[in-house]
Amino acid sequence: MVNVERLKKEFARQAGIASPSFREGEISRYLVERFRSLGMSVVMDDAGSAIGSESGNIIARLPASGKDCEPLLLSAHMDTVVPADGVRPVLVDGIFRSAGDTVLGADDKAGLAEIVEALEIVKEQGVPHGIIEVVVTVCEEKGLLGAKHLDYSKVVSRRGLALDTSGTDRVINTAPAANKMRFVITGRESHAGIDPEKGVSAIVAAATGIAAMRLGRIDYETTANIGTIQGGSATNIIPRQVVLEGEARSHDPAKLQTQTEHMLACLRDAAQASARSIGGEQVSVSVETQIVSDYPCMAVSPDADILQLVERAARQLDRVVALCDGGGGSDANIFNAHGIETVIIGTGMTDVHTVAESVHVADMVRVTELLVEIIRLA
Repeated sequence: MVNVERLKKEFARQAGIASPSFREGEISRYLVERFRSLGMSVVMDDAGSAIGSESGNIIARLPASGKDCEPLLLSAHMDTVVPADGVRPVLVDGIFRSAGDTVLGADDKAGLAEIVEALEIVKEQGVPHGIIEVVVTVCEEKGLLGAKHLDYSKVVSRRGLALDTSGTDRVINTAPAANKMRFVITGRESHAGIDPEKGVSAIVAAATGIAAMRLGRIDYETTANIGTIQGGSATNIIPRQVVLEGEARSHDPAKLQTQTEHMLACLRDAAQASARSIGGEQVSVSVETQIVSDYPCMAVSPDADILQLVERAARQLDRVVALCDGGGGSDANIFNAHGIETVIIGTGMTDVHTVAESVHVADMVRVTELLVEIIRLA
């Protein structure tokens, strides 16, 4: 059913276009023409101007043919992480890898190539189908910015598939909510060799607070991390200020709130404990806090129509799909929050976000076959 040479050519063409976040102009132009060649109407929203990207999100629509059913959304993102400049995909023994010190871009161009090939098959075989919408977002890797700024008035589907995780025959139906955090801890600077007694170290206060935090795997639903630390100016100066950036994630909104408050309390307690009298003056340590909700929880019921559709399609192919909980956020979190019941399916990509990234052609074929069967049964 799958034209393997066409699929390989499609992936290689897309992967060979460098498209790091905010620089999606070239891949966007290619995809617009590719979708039009499949007989799809294509529009682009204004997300690019809102977030500073070269491109907006692409919304492509294939009219219904021979079947009256609910529209189906297929989604992927066009941006990649870095390093991406000069990417050259190489196929050896049925596996695509990067030829140099760049990512391959299988995240998420494997998903895009699979969508394109599935639509080619539907077209050439005359598979009856309802409306098929393809949404390709920008800046997914920068906090789901494309999905957050998508013009949802241009999307008619209420159910969908996001092709954006590793493995094959995997379906993710739950994913956590996340809070991003930024803490600015401010003490008092002084000379570290001459007058250390006159300073209050922001680094010491920050370290004390971090040491008191529950971090890493908190429980089966919750994780937390302090990811960056910036501060100080020289080894001979008691540091006045430190900036910490971190996150908390949980499938349970109440647990997310509790973990966020815990991390803040640890820093505030450490700051309070660091205050002291210097030359008759009470010197305190301040904690300035910025907490932003990064994305909401995603929880699609195992009985949901979209999951039942995927499972029926898998059975038709004598397969079993594994239902999995996700640990990260994706465009699907945002789509679900906008009333589009969306699950995530594996594309075969491996070792993503590294220069060792790869994808097996056989896995892309397998995913494409499943997509065609889903469209057939939708």
